[in-house]
Amino acid sequence: MRDLAARLRRLPPSCGPVRLIGVDGHAGSGKSTFAGRLAAELDGAPVLHLDDIASHDELFDWTGRLLSEVIEPLRRGATARYAPYDWRTRRFGARRALPPAPVVLLEGVGAGREALRPHLARLLWMELPREEAWARGRARDGAEQRAFWDGWVPAERAHFAADPSRPFAHLLVRQREKGYEVLPGPAGSTFPASFLTQGDDPSAMC
Repeated sequence: MRDLAARLRRLPPSCGPVRLIGVDGHAGSGKSTFAGRLAAELDGAPVLHLDDIASHDELFDWTGRLLSEVIEPLRRGATARYAPYDWRTRRFGARRALPPAPVVLLEGVGAGREALRPHLARLLWMELPREEAWARGRARDGAEQRAFWDGWVPAERAHFAADPSRPFAHLLVRQREKGYEVLPGPAGSTFPASFLTQGDDPSAMC
């Protein structure tokens, strides 16, 4: 994990002064966990979760809001401000600040969509088959979220059919029993394949 973080730090900025790193994949594929561990290795790099940008009414139709509230300010070197969505109360909350840090992680389904790719320094894809990822997500969220998942699955299918991310990924990330395997993605990468284990990060199992 430390080596991957070091390589990402050395990338040229892609969104103003920011190296914006996308972490995409199917719901339930482990994006949030991986992004959190990578952020820790990046000295606490900010992580913007797309779950905070999307809503029940806009599962995937949030591009304009993300561009205007987050991408454009960061591109100018200014602090972005966005209102995170509460999935239980179905309301947007108080605005949060997102400063233009050297590296910012953009994590969530759709992080690699076409409108965002010009602003990304790298796109990482969590390599887990969609049916397996969705099964993990359903098990994680339990019966309380069954109705939500029944609506989410066809919406995600439609999104990736119209605007796929994986073909444009620079790196593929596969979770193993005790670590992650990182491989060059379909879009090609100068990063060599690597296997990230607990020994790479003494503070947390990668």
